[in-house]
Amino acid sequence: MGKVIPGRYTAQMDGSFVVFIIGMRVNRLWAIHKWLPVFRAMGPMMRELYTNREIGFLDGSVHLSWRGVSLIQYWRSFEELEHYARHGDNHLKAWKNFNRSIGTDGTVGIYHETYMVQQGQHESVYNNMPIFGLAKAGHHIPATGRKETASRRLGRDSEPAVPTPPNPLQRG
Repeated sequence: MGKVIPGRYTAQMDGSFVVFIIGMRVNRLWAIHKWLPVFRAMGPMMRELYTNREIGFLDGSVHLSWRGVSLIQYWRSFEELEHYARHGDNHLKAWKNFNRSIGTDGTVGIYHETYMVQQGQHESVYNNMPIFGLAKAGHHIPATGRKETASRRLGRDSEPAVPTPPNPLQRG
């Protein structure tokens, strides 16, 4: 995942962006011949995105759960995300295969959620973490001053409820 960076940091994004969550759920564990191909289709899609960043993909992460997997992705715009969904070779192949082999038989669930985030309408904090999530998709900056609290990161005023220790890398 990366080297842990001691201290408190936040993400800075330039302009609006899209958060896209996509995943699969195994509904019938014994139907491995149905869900394994869906699971395996995710790798080629992710490789395609990481090797073709110019299409609008900023970054993403994979999260495993008891019955499935989710991918959280960050995109520059909805239009670029939709263009990939409709024209990306690996996505189109996986979509067609899913509809042909599973369709609505109930063995495997798939889902996605799309959030269009306007500039300044997000906040995040990463304490003693590798560069992760939105900070990896955008800019990883110290969570100090106007970035110290959630309210301040959203452009509002608030004082910290608990004193914030200094970031070790910013000392003296």
